[in-house]
Amino acid sequence: MTLQVAADRLSPLTEEQLNQYENDGYIILRKACSDDLIDMYNAHIHHIRAQDDMPEWAVPKRGAWTDADRFSIRVFNPHLHDGFSLQMLKLPIVRGALAQVLGDEAVGVQSMYFYKEPGSHGQAAHQDYYYIRNEPNTLTAAWMALEDIDEENGCLFAIPGSHKLGLLPHGKVKNVEEHEPWTDETEGADLSKEIPLVMEKGDIVIFHNLLIHSSRKNRSTDRWRRSYVGHYIRHDSVIEREDLKKKIPLY
Repeated sequence: MTLQVAADRLSPLTEEQLNQYENDGYIILRKACSDDLIDMYNAHIHHIRAQDDMPEWAVPKRGAWTDADRFSIRVFNPHLHDGFSLQMLKLPIVRGALAQVLGDEAVGVQSMYFYKEPGSHGQAAHQDYYYIRNEPNTLTAAWMALEDIDEENGCLFAIPGSHKLGLLPHGKVKNVEEHEPWTDETEGADLSKEIPLVMEKGDIVIFHNLLIHSSRKNRSTDRWRRSYVGHYIRHDSVIEREDLKKKIPLY
């Protein structure tokens, strides 16, 4: 693909942050997105899912879904169909940070809008590369908090430095009271080393595809944990999965 040369591309990460990313496998960009933009985006997705004639791309991916699923099942790859979601994938601060950690321009390959209503389960510890193989391996995630997120409403947990362990085996989820049973779980890692990634609305965590991370059950009674996640690769990498081969330039 032909890339645009952009002299105005942001370089938001300091040397200290780049060193932290190299050591820990992640970096949190504090208040990287404005509350106003997030409020508009949440309302936009809510409107789409609330429609009687919901567009096919937004329909919950479940055989026989109910009204309750409208605001519980994730919206998968909205950037392929929805202009607002596409622009959220292409935020200048994300583009700039990715170029810094990857050493070259990144492209988007996947997006997901998560609801995680009160009482919903988390996802067991895993590494993104297990699900999204790419060569050369440059897969990187940008996970945006669409509201304040902490241990009560199911924040992310991560093991700092675990991206240096390489790809570990994955097996069946062990604690189905805490985690969704349909995913796979990293095996052989010391999960006692996981730490919570407490984030405020508008924070974005950039993390390596081999970082071991998870989320816990939303134990609140009235707080959601909405988030928007983009997955990216360096422009010269190739995704193995057929459904993720479309590369989205970020300029």
